[in-house]
Amino acid sequence: MPPSRDFHLRAAQCAADGLYAPAQLVRDARDHGVEVRPVSVNASEWDCTLEQRADGELALRLGFRQIKGLREEDARWIVAARGNGYPDVESLWRRAGSPDHLARLAEGDVFGDTGLNRREALWQAKALCGPRPLPLFDMDGEGGTEPAVHLPRMTLGQEVIEDYLAMRLSLRAHPLELLRAGLPESLPNQALPARPAGRVTITGLVITRQRPGTASGVVFLTLEDETGTANVVVWRKIYETFRTAVVTGRLLRVTGRLQHEGAVTHLLAERIEDLSSRLGALGRPLSSGAETFGAETEKGGETQRPNAQPKGRSAARHPREQAKRLFPSRDFH
Repeated sequence: MPPSRDFHLRAAQCAADGLYAPAQLVRDARDHGVEVRPVSVNASEWDCTLEQRADGELALRLGFRQIKGLREEDARWIVAARGNGYPDVESLWRRAGSPDHLARLAEGDVFGDTGLNRREALWQAKALCGPRPLPLFDMDGEGGTEPAVHLPRMTLGQEVIEDYLAMRLSLRAHPLELLRAGLPESLPNQALPARPAGRVTITGLVITRQRPGTASGVVFLTLEDETGTANVVVWRKIYETFRTAVVTGRLLRVTGRLQHEGAVTHLLAERIEDLSSRLGALGRPLSSGAETFGAETEKGGETQRPNAQPKGRSAARHPREQAKRLFPSRDFH
């Protein structure tokens, strides 16, 4: 049975209110059979909206509010001046005025329905955002013709990283989907046995950390991979042993025993490892077919520094610091 209109409306409202992390809302909507469409310069509003599909069902269109740093005022002006649509970056610049938000929009990959990928759109946006437009964009049309430039396409990992930088989510792939090949010992959350079966190992992004005052020092973690979420219980003694990983890790590998209480399954942690450095490898192009995103990045007890992010993005260079910025958790005490 297809999702009801009420479900779509609740999903759109939750996304607008910020009650949950956008990536988790999108995942939940997709798990319920909802089509989620990307932010589009020619289709999005400020808020998330519903669109009619060809089969009569509804799809959820992400709104401009998902683009980090974009002001609501600018987004509403883009919508008001849209008319029959923007065929390219230049048309948006001419109609919507200030070029300040062009780069943010390009980084958010909102020009896909104009035929421009992220790099092509950003190239055009940067040309328009200079002290004065480059000759290609002279208002009097007397500028010379700019030489054709070949911009290599991003890898899927690079696209996912850029999506999270710009919007805190990606419709392309989950980071664990790209890292899975390097985690042969970890079971996908969806594959956890329904009954206790000895020790198991899982790996996932830390979605929430909870340390209730009434729990006598017990920490509860929610880990997400490409198949779903898992609940992890960290007893005080285990917390004291692996405190740094529990407090600062964004990608954790946890080994322990399963505990079932009715329909709820918990993993009682016995060993916790911080694999946040592996998230830094997502943006690296693969040099050979044998290389995986999950390749170890630690050497001699130190984490090797990944390829630098584009200039101006972040002062954080250590993979763990980058992971905190890209994949923030929601912590409750």
